[in-house]
Amino acid sequence: MNATLAILTIGVVPLREVLPLLTEHIREERITHINLLGKMSRETVMESYGVEAGEEIIITLLNDNQLAEISLAKTERNLQSVIEVLDNQNYDVILLMSSAPVSGLVARNAILLEPQRIIPPLVNSIVDGHQVGVIVPIPELLKMQRKKWQALQNPPLYALANPVHGTDQELIAAGKQLLEEGADVLMLDCLGFHQHHRDVLQKALDVPVLLSNVLVARLAAELLV
Repeated sequence: MNATLAILTIGVVPLREVLPLLTEHIREERITHINLLGKMSRETVMESYGVEAGEEIIITLLNDNQLAEISLAKTERNLQSVIEVLDNQNYDVILLMSSAPVSGLVARNAILLEPQRIIPPLVNSIVDGHQVGVIVPIPELLKMQRKKWQALQNPPLYALANPVHGTDQELIAAGKQLLEEGADVLMLDCLGFHQHHRDVLQKALDVPVLLSNVLVARLAAELLV
């Protein structure tokens, strides 16, 4: 199949972990990666996406390897503009790789995959009443995470471990904490977490671990067959 795929990201997101899941079904030259902010300086990002009074924020990683708080509304507006351009270029699938609470995006022709819309109900169907423990990289994301997982039958438990600046030992400690509190399925819901982190937890704790970016990449791959 000569399908084409556009991967759309907001901040800096390494794709080396998810590309092998996609290239089983589509040649890499038929995949395009568009990064909304990745090539901008921090100063330019804050000029264009700075948060105004009353606006909801999202947190993203910039190319100086530091996090930034930016406007959700401005991000959604510009993502939609990019999607319209991609739609006019006749991409078959547009995959938004982001754990931010982005909503309201529309594609007229392409299949648009939005993790925020797809992942919570998918995880709910997978865990089927089990107690989920979500590992979050920074405390500033906890409010967003609690809103995101409202659809789960049992409210999730949360622990902190940073995939970029933390260690495997800290990740295992976070997983142990969640298991002690009653979790029997762990969820890594940040694009900074990769299959390495899932493997570390599964080996150390012998517990099912879900990785959100892998779930959405596999779904995209199925649409490319």
